[in-house]
Amino acid sequence: MRVHKFMRRIPLDEGVPIGVRDLLSAYQVESVPDIGLAGLTNGDLIRSAEADGFEVMVTCDQNMRCQQNLTGRRLAIIVLTTNHWDTIRTNSESVLPAIESSAPGSLSVVAMPKPPPRRRRYPRPQS
Repeated sequence: MRVHKFMRRIPLDEGVPIGVRDLLSAYQVESVPDIGLAGLTNGDLIRSAEADGFEVMVTCDQNMRCQQNLTGRRLAIIVLTTNHWDTIRTNSESVLPAIESSAPGSLSVVAMPKPPPRRRRYPRPQS
């Protein structure tokens, strides 16, 4: 891992599991609700995060790449393709390189395998 002269500040978007904070312990990571930016639309969130000095935002919002023009932005966006915590945790080795190689105004998609299907228990029919 590359050593920075300063610690990068990273907000975790609302849909990102809070456990991602532990995976990124080399950085100053804060959740969007903790910094008072919960409920903002993507454009307002990006503007506010930039104004607060954040450099890279981690999100699970896959629409971000289609909805936002990042040209001229100081904030880099990392999009995780799932918000399933177990999947992110077991495939976390691809998240750090994406953050390390991010540049202002860039958007990187970190592809994760599809989470396993959830089994639902249905009540047995009464006979």
